[in-house]
Amino acid sequence: MSLAPKSGMVLAAGLGLRLRPITERLPKPLVTLGGRALLDHAIDRLEAAGVEHVVVNAHYMAEMIEGHLAARGKPAIAVSREETLLETGGGVLKALPLLDDAFYVVNADVFWLDGKTPALLRLARAFDPARHDALLLMQRTTSALGYDGPGDFIVDPLGRVRRRGEREVAPHLFAGVQLLSKRLFAGCAPGKFSLNPLYDRAIAAGRLAALIHDGEWYHIGTPEGLALAEERLATHRTER
Repeated sequence: MSLAPKSGMVLAAGLGLRLRPITERLPKPLVTLGGRALLDHAIDRLEAAGVEHVVVNAHYMAEMIEGHLAARGKPAIAVSREETLLETGGGVLKALPLLDDAFYVVNADVFWLDGKTPALLRLARAFDPARHDALLLMQRTTSALGYDGPGDFIVDPLGRVRRRGEREVAPHLFAGVQLLSKRLFAGCAPGKFSLNPLYDRAIAAGRLAALIHDGEWYHIGTPEGLALAEERLATHRTER
């Protein structure tokens, strides 16, 4: 892209069931890591990448999320309230009128440390609107802190993507950070649906690509994963 996106969305509507009992008293995006809410970490990264307006969807304990965001001065933030949980695809589709033609989407419950160049800027530089409807950031499973799953995708040296087979182990997982075009949602009807069928459609059309993250990525899905991430961050602070 000639210019990095000026809009982005943070997915913050989930229930955070695996992070119980912490999420019985506050929504997962407001859980703190390194003394700062996960939601703020995500918005901070978007702001640092030049994003000027951010949409945050909210459902579970939405009032707490809205109250927290009201304390931020910038960037400009709009809350997309979901009375019914719409999942990832439905949530982004509902917010689409508030976003530009190409925009970032970041999961509120992921945390990463950048390599030499920030991941969001790497995505912007690699995204070609003429060829891509979606560009996903991937993490190598072997270096994903707190992750022990079978992976999600196989990515070739040119960034082309295929999903792992049913009994296959894949070397890459989706890192919850992406750059999307509004074209990805062509023909979608409002309602509850996942982004995954849209990814599959884009893969089949040759319009989905991937970029491998070159820094650290933390899986914060459980209380144990959160504790492990805190321990690793504390080590980084000690090393400075």
